[in-house]
Amino acid sequence: MAETEQEKAPISADEDTDEESEVLDESPCGRWQKRREEVEQRDVPGIDHAFLAMDTEEGMEVVWNEVQFSENRNFKAQEEKIRQGFDNLIQLDHPNIVKFHKYWMETSHDKSRVIFITEYMSSGSLKQFLKKTKKNTKTVQLKQWKRWCTQILSALSYLHSCTPPIIHGNLSCETIFIQHNGLIKIGSVAPDAMHQVKTCRGEDLRNMHCVAPEYVDSGNLSTAVDIYAFGMCALEMAAPGMLCNGEASAFITPDAVESALQSIENIQQRDFISKCLEKDKNLRPTARDLLFHSVIFEVHSLQLLAAHALVDNASMLPGNLPDEAHLPKMDPNKVIAEVRFSKDTEPLQWKCSQVPALELEKFLEDVRNGIYPFPVFSMPRAPKARSRAITPELAESVKSETPDPVDVETRMVTNISGYIQHQEEPSVYQLNLLLRMDDRMNRQLQCDIAQNDTATGLADELVHYGFINESDRDKIAGFIEDKLGNLQSTSEVSTTQIAIA
Repeated sequence: MAETEQEKAPISADEDTDEESEVLDESPCGRWQKRREEVEQRDVPGIDHAFLAMDTEEGMEVVWNEVQFSENRNFKAQEEKIRQGFDNLIQLDHPNIVKFHKYWMETSHDKSRVIFITEYMSSGSLKQFLKKTKKNTKTVQLKQWKRWCTQILSALSYLHSCTPPIIHGNLSCETIFIQHNGLIKIGSVAPDAMHQVKTCRGEDLRNMHCVAPEYVDSGNLSTAVDIYAFGMCALEMAAPGMLCNGEASAFITPDAVESALQSIENIQQRDFISKCLEKDKNLRPTARDLLFHSVIFEVHSLQLLAAHALVDNASMLPGNLPDEAHLPKMDPNKVIAEVRFSKDTEPLQWKCSQVPALELEKFLEDVRNGIYPFPVFSMPRAPKARSRAITPELAESVKSETPDPVDVETRMVTNISGYIQHQEEPSVYQLNLLLRMDDRMNRQLQCDIAQNDTATGLADELVHYGFINESDRDKIAGFIEDKLGNLQSTSEVSTTQIAIA
């Protein structure tokens, strides 16, 4: 009897965890390992399976997405178009878009499939958040609604500004994710060809209210489809009551949409949503136009302007500055700003103690993460398709009489900072350069300076070894020449930054 009970004993939680973490498959390069645990697909058309996976290089969880094709001929007809679409998606880099990491294709005798790796969003969807809001009989504040809409529109503007434009085609509150710090990310972006080759299940009508009329009638897919879907999302955010009392599977009727729209008291907010929901796609504004709507647009504060300037210039951030460039902590009573309203009144002073360091650090971190996008004046663009030079010290070397040519650096330098410091040995100096490239990546370089070294010679070596583009040779040489001149005139170590137009 004891043996029988032992056989029927439930599986422990540890054993369940071991099964879920079991590696079922891995990518051709071995970096991505597929696990047994499935991830909620969140109404993504065309994706047959989504599993939790592990990035063995970064040590973080990702999503392993699988798209199956029943017939090879259907896949072969669209293979090149799908491949081009995924190539474009992998290049996307926007704080409000779920990141695409890698994709590959597998073909067997009678079936083909596409596997792609995406960022794992452990937080819940916007729809889940709105359900909780409705249950607590609360409404979304206008300020929060504006922030959400701005982040979503920033992402859509980025997608639609690509060449050719990338159409989301599946935008809803279920494919928009919200993190604990308020950051919004839109996910489930798929190439246009995926919408044509794979069709969503006809019985799934949960988000049919987000589908534009022209797509229902004729399958016409354009950027206006995303604007219509965004309008529905904006309506759900402004009026959570339209979610059919929390029933996710319920179909939202046109009457319910109209009733929710009329329930919005703010006239500008209602006008904003109405423009997105125009039946005629030609009358709908673009994502960038919506960012200038009176309910969304605002003149940014000087604090936000300065924060974006710092974030865009990574070399100016405290963590990226060399030790010699750090200034000592300021006196709390030191005056950092002064405003004089008239000659007869005392000036208004702003001291260091009035600017809490922790609050500023958190604000900078929020700006860097994309919570306060800045799309109106400086619209982010998709990067151009171009290869990046391999860092020479990381490239594989092969001993031969004739050395292999070094890859040419195609990126341009947008900002230079650097300094010269004494080494332990007398009369020995080291040049330190921090280069900001036009793809927002940094390259830090160090070298010892010999007595016969010249600025032109050092710049020539940087070009030869693929550290900089030849077009930046004179700019870098001029910067080094200036530092060498300062070294001859003074023994003090100085740090200088210059921006390159």
